[in-house]
Amino acid sequence: MDAQGRGRADDIDPADQWVLNPNTGEYELRLGPSAPQSGVPSPRKPRSSEAAPPARTRTEAPGRSRPETPGRAVPQPRRRRGAPEEPLPGRRGRRPAKKASKSRKVLLWTGGAMAFVLVAGAGAAYFYIEHLNDNIASVSDDGASTGGFSKDKAINILLIGTDKRTGKGNGSYGDAGSVGHADTTILLHVSKDRSNATALSIPRDLIVDVPDCPTTQEDGTQKIIPGTQQVRFNTSLGQDGRTPSCTARTVTELTGVKPDNFMVADFNAVKTLTSAVGGVEVCVGKDLDDPDSHLKLSKGVHTIEGEQALAFVRTRHAVGFGGDLSRIGLQQQFLSALMRKLKSNDTLTSPSKMLDLAEAGTKALTVDSQLDSIGKLKDLGLELGKLNTKNLTFTTVPVIDNPTEKVKATVVLNESTAPQVFDMIRNDVSFTAVKERKKKEAAAVAARLKGTKAPASEVRVRILNGGAVAGSAQETLSWLQNEEGVTKSENAGNAPAPLAKTTLEYAPDQADQARRLADIMGLSGSAMKPGESVTNDQGLPAMTLTLGKDFEGAGVSLTAPAKAPEGVQKSTADKVECAK
Repeated sequence: MDAQGRGRADDIDPADQWVLNPNTGEYELRLGPSAPQSGVPSPRKPRSSEAAPPARTRTEAPGRSRPETPGRAVPQPRRRRGAPEEPLPGRRGRRPAKKASKSRKVLLWTGGAMAFVLVAGAGAAYFYIEHLNDNIASVSDDGASTGGFSKDKAINILLIGTDKRTGKGNGSYGDAGSVGHADTTILLHVSKDRSNATALSIPRDLIVDVPDCPTTQEDGTQKIIPGTQQVRFNTSLGQDGRTPSCTARTVTELTGVKPDNFMVADFNAVKTLTSAVGGVEVCVGKDLDDPDSHLKLSKGVHTIEGEQALAFVRTRHAVGFGGDLSRIGLQQQFLSALMRKLKSNDTLTSPSKMLDLAEAGTKALTVDSQLDSIGKLKDLGLELGKLNTKNLTFTTVPVIDNPTEKVKATVVLNESTAPQVFDMIRNDVSFTAVKERKKKEAAAVAARLKGTKAPASEVRVRILNGGAVAGSAQETLSWLQNEEGVTKSENAGNAPAPLAKTTLEYAPDQADQARRLADIMGLSGSAMKPGESVTNDQGLPAMTLTLGKDFEGAGVSLTAPAKAPEGVQKSTADKVECAK
């Protein structure tokens, strides 16, 4: 059968001669429309040069044969592109099937293209994340951390800036052979409710005791690096092969706060991070010219990045008294400016800046082994992102000049104020003003301590150990009975579950007894829990004192300070301050 030669005179595309019958779902050979359509197509007349083909009841696609279904019509032939539409006699014209087919093809192509883009995009994202993971350098925490931050608890991150001269263009700075000491160290405490945070700077020249430090060696073995007493804080890193975990242990020894994680940044971190965000805005209250750090700025506001930003955080001779404490103030101002830039819409709405930040941050930082993936860093970033810069307070460990030195080169703790600062961080107390709701809550808690106090001899209490050092309940019992006159007290053993903080539970009619015991123990109003009394060994109603993990010994006050001590300098990240 000459399929190629049929239908040309009728302006029918030869390729359209095989069409789909919608009633049968089969392809059929369509004949010319010269004769009325019926269930059986009429055979065409043979050309003079060919014989007439034998009659067929139905023509199928090549290689296929089916019996004809009686009474079923064969569809009308499709028009060739550009040919005028000719509706069937007695029937209204309708949209040709070609358009519907074209629409379906468009949808298929569009859907296919979109699927390709999504798959390709997902693949690119996966490879980029793997690339960022490969950027991250990590070292073992050697048990010096809590094991990692938690989303439902306060967060303590130790930030360490090392003076190691690694990286392009850094060899000429200061001591080119430095092993990388803890030149700049900040303990960042983020409150449990993420409403506030405190960044506590630790002076590098502070005299401390560095404890023994178990350290993982390059071959995977463990080595204990002996501790040293009465040395500069900055020797907690680099000296004698100490790693960042040694600095973390030293911070715990100093403050009583165990870091959840730590990060170490070198000189390149300052340069690359500031360039990634397009520079940060700083203010200087006078002309600065420091040949040692290569900083030269005129009085006023400047946007700095790269080498100039590094010079800004390194300078000390050009500001304040020219020492490390003056430089700490400058660094805090710089970090405040960086925080403001990171949280600005200019940064958060710029995909290119966010990608540059991800690239720069993962390359510039060394993290502990509990924080060694982009996923974990993202989760930490989300928690830190909840902070409002006006509630991020920068402060410094209170210190005084070392009284043993004639030439003042080092500092020691100010014992009258430093313990209170450490207590505030341990007890999650904000350095910034609290909101009105929190003020009311604090007032209600403080009210528990106001009122009459029963004599110590009338205080009846059961003592439980709920996480304190073993033997604490008996030690407290002896102290209360022998030194404080609380004779109606007893050791009730261990609590059902450990507590983070010491609590005193009492019934309403025991409030005067509770106030007396709180006064003796140094308990805050938040430690007092109104509830129901229990019976003691004699079957009499008694209060319950549960010694938590915060208990440090009989006679040691458990009252957390409500605000920073007088004289402690502090600033918040939302304010622009000018260096002088």
